[in-house]
Amino acid sequence: MSRWEPRPRDETGVAIYNYDATREHELSLQVGDTLHILETHQGWYRGYCLRNKSKKGIFPASYIHVKQTRAEGEGLEETAVPSEVPLVQELTMTLREWAIIWHKLYLSGNKTMFQHVQLMTYSLIEWRSQIISGTLPKDELMELKGKVIGKIDYGNRILGLDLVVRDGNGNVLDPDHTSTVTLYKAHEAISRGIDDRIQEEKSRVHTTEARRRSIFSTTHSYSLYINLKNFVCNIGEDAELLMSLYDPVQSEFISENYLVRWSKTGMPREIERLNKLEALFTDLSSSDLIRMRISLVCQIVRVGHMELKEGKKHTCGLRRPFGVAVMDITDMIGGRNDDEEKQHFIPFQQIAMETYIRQRQLIMSPLLTSRVIGENEPLTSVFNKVIAAKEVNHKGQGLWVSMKLLPGDIQQVHKDFPHLVDRSTAVARKMGFPEIVLPGDVRNDIYVTLVQGEFDKGKKKTPKNVEVTMGVYDEDGNRIEKAIFPGAGYEGVSEYKSVIYYQVKQPFWHETVKVAIAIEDVHLCHLRFTFRHRSSQESKDKSEKLFGMAFVKLMKPDGTTLRDGKHDLIVFKGDTKKAEDAKCYLTLPGTKGEQEERERQLGKGSQHSHNLPVIRDRFQISTLVCSTKLTQNVDLLGLLNWRSSLCSIEQILQHLMEVDGSEIVKFLQDTLDALFNIMMETSESEAYDFLLFDALVFIISLIGDIKFQHFNPVLEAYISNHFSATLAYVKLAKVLNYYVSNAENAEKSELLFAALKALKYLFRFIIQSRKLYLRIYGTGQDDNEFNGSIRKLFLSFNSLMDRPLEESVKIKGAALKYLPTIVNHVMLVFDPVELSVLVTKFIQSIPDNQLVRQKLNSMCKIVESRLFRQSECRDVLLPLIIDQLSGQLDDSSSRPEHQACADLLSSTLETLDHPDIGPQQYHVQLVMERLLRKVNRTVIAMSRRSTLIGPFVACMIAILKQMEDSHYTHYINTFKTRHDIIDFLMETFIMFKDLIGKNVYPTDWMVMNMVQNRVFLRAISQFAIVLNKVFLDPANFELQLWNNYFHLAIAFLVHDSLQLENFSSEKRNKIINKYGDMRKDIGFKIKDMWNNLGAHKIKFIPEMVGPILEMTLVPEPELRRSTIPIFFDMMQCEYSVNRSIHAFENELITKLDQEVEGGRGDGQYKVLLEKILLEQCRQHKYLAVSGEAFVVLVSSLLERLLDYRTIMHDETKEHHMSCTVNVLNFYKEKKREDIYIRYLYKLQDLHRDCENFTEAAYTLLLHAELLQWSDQPCAAHLIHRDDCPALSHRELKERLYQEIIHYFDRGKMWESAIRLSKELAAMYENEVFEYEELSHLLRQQACFYENVMQAMRPPPEYFAVGFYGQGFPSFLRNKMFVYRGKDYERYGDFRLRLATQFPNADKMSSTAPPSDSVTNSPLQHVQCFTVKPVMNLPLQFKDKPVPEQILNFYRANEVQQFQYSRPFHRGEKDPENEFLTMWIERVTYTTVYKFPGILQWFEVKTVTVEEISPLENAIETMERTNEKISNMVQRYAWEGALPAHPLSMLLSGIVDAAVMGGSANYEKAFFSTKYIQQHPEDQEKIDILKELIALQPPALTDRKRSRSGSVILPYIMSSALRRLSTVSLMSTSSTSSGSNPSRPHSNGSGLDPLVERRPLTLCRPEGQLDREELDQRGSMARRKDKNLSKSQVIFESESLSKVDFGEMVPPLRPQRPKSLQFGDKRLPSLQISAQLPHCATPASSRSPSQPLLQTDSVTSASPGDASTPPPTPPKGKPCESDSLQLVPPLPEKTSPRPPHPPPKARQSHPSSPQRYCPAAE
Repeated sequence: MSRWEPRPRDETGVAIYNYDATREHELSLQVGDTLHILETHQGWYRGYCLRNKSKKGIFPASYIHVKQTRAEGEGLEETAVPSEVPLVQELTMTLREWAIIWHKLYLSGNKTMFQHVQLMTYSLIEWRSQIISGTLPKDELMELKGKVIGKIDYGNRILGLDLVVRDGNGNVLDPDHTSTVTLYKAHEAISRGIDDRIQEEKSRVHTTEARRRSIFSTTHSYSLYINLKNFVCNIGEDAELLMSLYDPVQSEFISENYLVRWSKTGMPREIERLNKLEALFTDLSSSDLIRMRISLVCQIVRVGHMELKEGKKHTCGLRRPFGVAVMDITDMIGGRNDDEEKQHFIPFQQIAMETYIRQRQLIMSPLLTSRVIGENEPLTSVFNKVIAAKEVNHKGQGLWVSMKLLPGDIQQVHKDFPHLVDRSTAVARKMGFPEIVLPGDVRNDIYVTLVQGEFDKGKKKTPKNVEVTMGVYDEDGNRIEKAIFPGAGYEGVSEYKSVIYYQVKQPFWHETVKVAIAIEDVHLCHLRFTFRHRSSQESKDKSEKLFGMAFVKLMKPDGTTLRDGKHDLIVFKGDTKKAEDAKCYLTLPGTKGEQEERERQLGKGSQHSHNLPVIRDRFQISTLVCSTKLTQNVDLLGLLNWRSSLCSIEQILQHLMEVDGSEIVKFLQDTLDALFNIMMETSESEAYDFLLFDALVFIISLIGDIKFQHFNPVLEAYISNHFSATLAYVKLAKVLNYYVSNAENAEKSELLFAALKALKYLFRFIIQSRKLYLRIYGTGQDDNEFNGSIRKLFLSFNSLMDRPLEESVKIKGAALKYLPTIVNHVMLVFDPVELSVLVTKFIQSIPDNQLVRQKLNSMCKIVESRLFRQSECRDVLLPLIIDQLSGQLDDSSSRPEHQACADLLSSTLETLDHPDIGPQQYHVQLVMERLLRKVNRTVIAMSRRSTLIGPFVACMIAILKQMEDSHYTHYINTFKTRHDIIDFLMETFIMFKDLIGKNVYPTDWMVMNMVQNRVFLRAISQFAIVLNKVFLDPANFELQLWNNYFHLAIAFLVHDSLQLENFSSEKRNKIINKYGDMRKDIGFKIKDMWNNLGAHKIKFIPEMVGPILEMTLVPEPELRRSTIPIFFDMMQCEYSVNRSIHAFENELITKLDQEVEGGRGDGQYKVLLEKILLEQCRQHKYLAVSGEAFVVLVSSLLERLLDYRTIMHDETKEHHMSCTVNVLNFYKEKKREDIYIRYLYKLQDLHRDCENFTEAAYTLLLHAELLQWSDQPCAAHLIHRDDCPALSHRELKERLYQEIIHYFDRGKMWESAIRLSKELAAMYENEVFEYEELSHLLRQQACFYENVMQAMRPPPEYFAVGFYGQGFPSFLRNKMFVYRGKDYERYGDFRLRLATQFPNADKMSSTAPPSDSVTNSPLQHVQCFTVKPVMNLPLQFKDKPVPEQILNFYRANEVQQFQYSRPFHRGEKDPENEFLTMWIERVTYTTVYKFPGILQWFEVKTVTVEEISPLENAIETMERTNEKISNMVQRYAWEGALPAHPLSMLLSGIVDAAVMGGSANYEKAFFSTKYIQQHPEDQEKIDILKELIALQPPALTDRKRSRSGSVILPYIMSSALRRLSTVSLMSTSSTSSGSNPSRPHSNGSGLDPLVERRPLTLCRPEGQLDREELDQRGSMARRKDKNLSKSQVIFESESLSKVDFGEMVPPLRPQRPKSLQFGDKRLPSLQISAQLPHCATPASSRSPSQPLLQTDSVTSASPGDASTPPPTPPKGKPCESDSLQLVPPLPEKTSPRPPHPPPKARQSHPSSPQRYCPAAE
């Protein structure tokens, strides 16, 4: 049996499929999981997943892709790092990080950014695949790397991720091996580049120059690669394709032609070149790339007959124009198209013959299109016409090409793009020079263009068909073979034949060919052109002879070549022998320009001595010479040929400086060779030294010009590879020294200034010459001479710098700027240490406060040189640098050059941090001693917005980073006194804290910020050692210093850049692996420092409570466990001194509120804090009790604050209010008025936003209660608003009262407003005597009284709501509340509001207290039903006639108790009189506060349950009935004009009850002998019931007139008539579950048995109902009864027949305004049954007691109207679930409310969970 085989440790697998484990020992996999493979066996792997290293198992090998990795770390810290290209690793990590953000963008609905990230992600995935494939060539890989880096950096910036710091090659920098200054510069450069790119992305408008400069910023030469894939054209003959680059704006050709010969078979003429038709257009410069437009043009020339006719007698081999093809390649030249495989189609445009056009004009002139191009048009005009045309009718004919722009010259392209360019690739050069002509680049090309001609037809009837034949001949008339190149790709030809235009008098050829001749033969050669008429008939063509000849010499007699430009040639008669004799015609002028010149010299008539006739024909050519050896400038030619005129050397050198620079740079090597040859060959004489020096300076300055600066590499290459003048250093140094020493000579100042600008290259020549000399002759006596010349030169510079500034400021500035450029070269042949001394003396020779910036910049360049990298040289230079910086950074410096100082200091520190510069500890010490504190003070004084703050902070960090532990110790020892140390530490602590609090660097500079944090951490730890050693003992203890240390350390610990839990997992792991968790390091150090304080601890209490709390709130468990005990230590310290912990307690509560509100703290912190402090308090002898109480108090506060903070992120304002009240109640108990008032105003703002004006008023009233009516000034914490000035108690309380009254007015709580108005009025009248204010207040008060009696105020309904289950927040969990409904809000609306707040809650169907299973359930359960408030009438109204409007207010306000009642039968039910056994269960809920209050809901504190016997129920019913009768009688007595119908109906229902017997049933039930015998104890109650029944008729006879309103009769209010016998009494809390269960369909409004059903029909204004309507209503009620369950039918019939008299004459409730109605006015049937008793109100006209209430409003929209059909039920199932989740969302104001479906009949389930509780209705 085979065994499991171990796998290599460096192999890691990645899951490429999901896999679900089917057995216990298997591992489940998700795509992307990284797995460490341990063993393998038969297609299975065994290992573990890196996200759960503790579980090992097996998994199928086919699901895994194996990668080579290396493991970092061990155990749980192990991570697998892929062994692949670093860029691929970075790509992988970037894609993972972007994927998380991409997912969040999708969830947030940010579509634009989502799509943007998607495109970038797809691009990175594609590029990653290309890199991994390993098939990319080197050049493409480098280009792709740049694109990937740019995309990553750009994406990270727009996604808010960290900046990746790279070097110039794109490699990620390691901060451990990179200097701080280098890191800062890299951050700055990359950030600036990304900002520029983002700006470009936003603008989308780039200039061509900027775009191309960004793509090819480091290259001066480019090449365009062209690959001709195919040519499709119906020609029928052979053809030539001449492709070139063309500028349509300038109408000029840029490059020479690339020639392809195409056969009539549709294939290349040379079949072996099939699929290899490639060309490289080289030497393109940046100026070519920024042309406005560039086109690739192709001229198609047909080679065959004159016309496209077949025939043996026709002349063959004629070159005829056929067509063109043009393509705009401006974008491709700009680098936009980087795919060389993409093929582009170039449409073909045919050219028509001139005769064809003339024929078409004669036949159909109106139809001739403007796009027809004639063959006689100039070629440039043809190209421009095609380019201007919007489309070409190519009919599918054209060229297929691919192309790509390649950076570099031909050698570089061959090296970088071997897969594209090889030896067989044709090279078409630019017709001109590239930007840089390197030494050794030899070129001698002469481009000749046949421009145009004009030929007389002679004896012919039609114009001639002219063919021009061109050849190159020597002076003897011998033809130079293969010297003419019609196009790249083919060898040269001996003669070139032009295109023939058919019968055209003035042909325009514009054909360009290249003439290549050996340089030494150019002066002997000339071009000869012959002209011949070509006939279409072969026989005639053979007889045609040459009719003309022209020639031009390539070199002029003065040795210069033919000038560039057009030349009009003289056409000689060509049919003579003299025309073929070169010696004959070469004596004649060949061009008209030469002819005119000869005529001026010799006079007319002297030019035709040989009698060679000239004909009238005209012929024009143009030439362009591209030669590195042939010049068209006489002066330059004189220098190159200086040996031929030795006597004119001085004149030649003077004229050289007048030559155009572009001509000199083309011949740079030859020019320099000539100068140094003159210098060497005249070395014995000094005659030409100054002229040669000036000429050399002129050439160097020329190259330094921005126009020719790209020739610097040419000069460098010349000096390194071609320069050979071994003694040139002697003359150059001598002349330079002379110029410097005679700087006061005004005539020489300009020459000196030019020499200083060229100083770098002058010394390059000097040093290179010296090196060549030493290489040949070795060292000797000349060493002293050379070294002496160098010393003398520096002495001359020192003298120059010491002169007065006004004389030579320009020269001094140039010396400071350019002298450092020679240091690197001089040290090659001069002692570096001595050179350092010379440089130091040179700097010191400059007077103080002169040229400061230039001096610092000069020193910066010296530091950047190789001289400063040598330790011995630094010993000399560094003190000088430190002295200069110290003087500039000194506080006494008036105008410090901070920019130059920052640059110099940065360069110095950057060099000192370099690894290969030798020992630098001493140098770091020098910098530390002299500059550290000055840099610190500069940072402290500098604005955080300054652009220089970044470099200076980087320098400070660099100094601290390079300091070792010994440096810290040494630095502290340098301070002379203890106060100096204190000052330094105080400055440093304050500066560090300021830099931590105000980030100098952007947040995405993660590397820079983490390096700063690490350096700060080490520095803080080092300074902590100083505190312990020097400032801890009692004699030397410095409280402020220690205090600053603690504040700094804690500010560092809580800095945002260290809060790892806020970062992604990738970033968090990266930080931990690189830097660790610095919070723990500093936290443990803080704890140690606190413990070291000993007896000094009490000095930091309570000031340090807040910072320590801030530290302990950091969500790092280990840190919390270590630092929370500091709190107990503080408690011990304070208790040991003060015997209390009040200061610590108050401070902790204050800071805890601030920190938690700011987002800190969590549930785990609460548990840990409570656990640790309780454990320590219980072990303490004195803090066991008080400490434990305090800990519980803090834990309770923290719980409330966490709830408050959690709810603040919720959209439910009710939850915000609840949590706010919980918190302010805590602070009220603790008497923390400052925090208490702050939360009061938060609550007030919430109420105001929700338009809860009544609650907002009561909230402000709490603030007012804290104030007195006195003139005592208010404490600061009592004034909440910042805009209020210092006020007294009276002024602030007056303002609050006015605001409260305003809120009461808006909330229609006029009674409360009146109460406050009276108090305020008494103050105005009796104390401050503000009668004007009093009058205004009394008028306002009068309005309140009027509103009480006349304004309509709908009474609110109250609802009991229980929240059960662990799914609710702690402030709601398992508690019952009473809610006060909003205006016009009924039960259905309230349930809908609850469902909106708790969409996931289940709706409880029972009103009984919940079971334990419900309260402990993890879900949410809501119990809701309607309760009735118990009126608490003020004493002032008792036993007095009170208007109904006043009573109505107290029925719904100033209430704290609420009742819910349900009837039930005890014992056997009497079928004849059910009232005998019907008991009432009444539940009374008492809330913690009265309504209204600071909330619209309050928690229920007690629940009382009592049972009412049938007799007591009858007594209560009769009391309410008599009260209603009395009230109505009083109304009629006051206003006799009221209709009598309502009263008669009421009395009719009482006296002659048609339903359930009325009061007769009471007599039958309770007055019988049997009942009296069975219940003798109820005799007293029976007597009372008899008296109440007997009181009804007397009440009708009492007609005494009184004020309208209710009279609270003595017998009604007598306590003897109420609750005489209580069967059961229970009191419990709101969370108690011991109450007796109640049936959900009970209703307290249907308890009274005396009212028959008939009075319900009295809800009409006219007091009458027709019979038809009564029948309809009755039938509807019967139909409803059929749809109810049995229990419902019983209850409804009982409740409807036993309408309470107390409900008969209520205050007429107004109908809800239409603006507040949600939709259909119809209600479900159960709601109809609950609302019917309210419809029994008798109609009455308006009375003084009811001025605005109309009785018809009750019935007009009654849902119980029989004429309104019931709503159609929905198609879905209405009762599928009891969850509140099914409640529909609140409708919009504009949409109607959907009707409720009627309940379905249930035969066997009377308590369905979805059924509403009738009691709640």
